[in-house]
Amino acid sequence: MVIILFHFFLLYTAAAVGLSPPPTYPNGCQPPRCKRGAPSVRFPFQLKGRQHENCGSPGFNLSCNNKNQTVLELPKSVKLLVKRIDYVKQMIQVYAEDGCVQNQLPNLTMSLSPFNLLSDSYYYSELGNFTLFECSDEDQSDYSNDNSISCLSSKPGFYVKYTDSDYASTDLLHCRKTIDLKEVPYALLSSGWTGSNNFYFNWSRPSCGYCEARHQGCRRNDTNPSGFECFVIPIKHMGTRTKLMISGISIASFFLALGLSVVLYVHHLHKKEKDAQRKIEQFLEDYKALKPSRYSYADIKRITFDFKEKLGQGGYGTVFKGTLSNDVSVAVKLLNNFKGNGEEFINEVSSMGRIHHVNVTRLVGFCADGYNRALVYEYLPNESLEKFIFGDKGENHFLGWEKLHEIALGIAKGIEYLHQGCEQRILHFDIKPHNILLDQHFNPKISDFGLAKLCSKEQSAVSMTAARGTMGYIAPEVLSRNFGNVSYKSDVYSFGMMLLEMVGGRKNIDVKVEHMSQVYFPEWVYNRLDKGEALGMSIENEEHDKIAKKLTIVGLWSIQWYPVDRPSMKSVVQMLEGEVEHLTVPPNPFASKDEMRAKLPINRELPTISE
Repeated sequence: MVIILFHFFLLYTAAAVGLSPPPTYPNGCQPPRCKRGAPSVRFPFQLKGRQHENCGSPGFNLSCNNKNQTVLELPKSVKLLVKRIDYVKQMIQVYAEDGCVQNQLPNLTMSLSPFNLLSDSYYYSELGNFTLFECSDEDQSDYSNDNSISCLSSKPGFYVKYTDSDYASTDLLHCRKTIDLKEVPYALLSSGWTGSNNFYFNWSRPSCGYCEARHQGCRRNDTNPSGFECFVIPIKHMGTRTKLMISGISIASFFLALGLSVVLYVHHLHKKEKDAQRKIEQFLEDYKALKPSRYSYADIKRITFDFKEKLGQGGYGTVFKGTLSNDVSVAVKLLNNFKGNGEEFINEVSSMGRIHHVNVTRLVGFCADGYNRALVYEYLPNESLEKFIFGDKGENHFLGWEKLHEIALGIAKGIEYLHQGCEQRILHFDIKPHNILLDQHFNPKISDFGLAKLCSKEQSAVSMTAARGTMGYIAPEVLSRNFGNVSYKSDVYSFGMMLLEMVGGRKNIDVKVEHMSQVYFPEWVYNRLDKGEALGMSIENEEHDKIAKKLTIVGLWSIQWYPVDRPSMKSVVQMLEGEVEHLTVPPNPFASKDEMRAKLPINRELPTISE
């Protein structure tokens, strides 16, 4: 009966959608597209040549190029291709056609644009003045690498780097000044962004996201102080003939679904007997794969049913759902063979192959077949912790304070195991909510060891030639040795930043809050804690208040600027298992934050030590 209703619903829906007239927009502003699959263009955007200029707001000009790609035009003559537009979040994803947005920076004037570059850090989104230099490889240092722009460095024997025009640099002996850049977002030049060709801009006005969230239209209204207004999108009513067609198709679909269901049921009974024995044999064959095993690429295609069900997309590859037997589900990460030199693959297999802990994702197997590389993990149905911290507004993803405490303690125990429980110490270097997966019981498991590094337990510092991690979670010493040596304490910092996001239920940096004092959550919550004020969050009783306070204090201890001031993960576990009354508020980690930033030299040289 379920099968019958399912087929009936699908066919009825298809008929209704196919025959229902589309909504109509007033003033001839029907949303067009440059081609099938391209973003729909509606207010505040206006598609030149397809819509009247009154259909959009000034500065929101889009056009179609000769390949029918959607193009965003920025002042004064910058053109970027549009990948996606989110009208509810008021965000647009763009990229450069040649893969190098820095080529167009001389023509960019962001101050004349209604858009702001989205970044995890407010500091990286600020506009600044910079100078580009063409430098000889003879004087290329580690810091030069950090400031180099690879997609502009095409001349053999030379590379292009940038400097902040507010600083004087002593590292320009073999360099020639090429051009000055005015009012450019720092993130477009930073080392963490120059290798990327996907950028996100958002806009604050007109704030039509309110209309979109209510499934209403938004249009220009110059008489309104806000410059826009929400309106209900009118729907054309179906005629009698159309209604009769839908009814006829629905009845025919019902009998078709009924007949198909009977055939499928008979086939299922016949197949069930043959599958019973096959299931046992297949399970015995797959059982030996429950330890890290090597698979061929053909095995990977079989396990994933030819990559049928996609679970997600990451920087190093795509994750698909697979099945080893009828009872064992796995997640298969197919690595991009054009990204990196295989370090991601080597790190994952060498690190996870020796890990056996309840709070670390288990590596079932791997594939290294020619240029094809894949990793096979246990399947975790509740996805990542990120979903339950930064869920869309209106969705109730809050897990409860007791469960948050359990998750935090589980993650801490997992990291402590990586640092102390293995033969060699494993430093993760990318602890963040996205890399914490949750099983069916919401037990946390640390995943994604692509940036991990192995070292001896007796080793107090780790050599590193380039920064690793995700902005917003990277420890200060990873970016500059002025703060100390890179060590296992770097993972402690990342854990602390993540813990504070779990408490706040938001990104640590959020420019959309009501008060500017709340933009940087760790500093805001420290000030309230230091003054003995309530934390100002959704806390129902005294026990929940104690949990929130404990998680906050542990998080603030973990994000101390200098590694020597941070606790070890063993101490973090003890604090989380203890009573909040026994915890002391840490020193203020933000007291000299601005002073420290001002003192960071332009030539922050990292010593080149072989890894």
